[in-house]
Amino acid sequence: MPTPEPERSGSNVPSIPGPSTPLTNSYTYHCPTPTAPGPYILGVDEAGRGPVLGPLVYGVAYCPASYQADLEELGFADSKTLTAEKRSLLLSILGSDPKNLGWSVRVISPQAISSGMLRVPPTNLNRQSQDATILLIREVIQRGIQLSEVGVYVDALGTTTTYEAYLSSVFPGINFTVTTKADSKFKIVGAASVAAKVTRDACLEGWIFEESKGNKVVNSSSTWTTEFGSGYPSDPKTQAWLKNSIDPTFGFPSVVRFSWTTVKVILEREGHGAKWIDEGQESLMKAFVTPTGRDKDRCVVTKDLSMQSVAYL
Repeated sequence: MPTPEPERSGSNVPSIPGPSTPLTNSYTYHCPTPTAPGPYILGVDEAGRGPVLGPLVYGVAYCPASYQADLEELGFADSKTLTAEKRSLLLSILGSDPKNLGWSVRVISPQAISSGMLRVPPTNLNRQSQDATILLIREVIQRGIQLSEVGVYVDALGTTTTYEAYLSSVFPGINFTVTTKADSKFKIVGAASVAAKVTRDACLEGWIFEESKGNKVVNSSSTWTTEFGSGYPSDPKTQAWLKNSIDPTFGFPSVVRFSWTTVKVILEREGHGAKWIDEGQESLMKAFVTPTGRDKDRCVVTKDLSMQSVAYL
């Protein structure tokens, strides 16, 4: 009989997958659309760029420009400077005034991060971050929120002036401010920071291992825990989790970002070696190779193309 799935932590966080639902694909969550007239200001921030475990979450928060004085009094700030309890309270506050306050998150799964960074050519993390930011802003606009000619504040990604110009080219007529520590400078970015951080933390705290679902168990010991630590490669708790969770044949569960150097080193050191044999390619090579160099030993293709060796390819 399969082991019952654990209840997901953070069940009061509406932006995470449902109970017993593994996070296998990237997704977007939008709160109900505010109804107060615009124009609106909007902030963008993220949580989880550096960790080797779990999703990268981009968040946006928005409110009417006329609501800024009220926003200043709500206590939003850089989420890293707040306790978990304070962040949870602020997320509740963000949802307590649906007429004026709105927020959305884009959850980029670890699988999507890895597959993007490992494909050829790679889609690096900056590009994936840009795509998430643009998707969120575009969908907020499509939901009827007027951002035209008001402030959109974005935490820095790369060179600030270059990123500002890029976003302005994608959304003509919208005034973008890209700056470092935007979550400390602008309350609306602090609100986005809280939405992103609470969502990411809740995803990790209640992580459902898809590899252990039902009879689909690929880890021989099935002893994965959610005691991940912070998820950063330098965290001793994260290092211990990685050390104890590797399967020499199958590697790690999908909570791990396989594109991180930390993981590549562990797999190289601890994993079983593998040799890839492409039988189709091997047959093709045999068709073109001429063992003796004599014309009568060459196949029809090599004769027709006047090929003397594989080097011709």
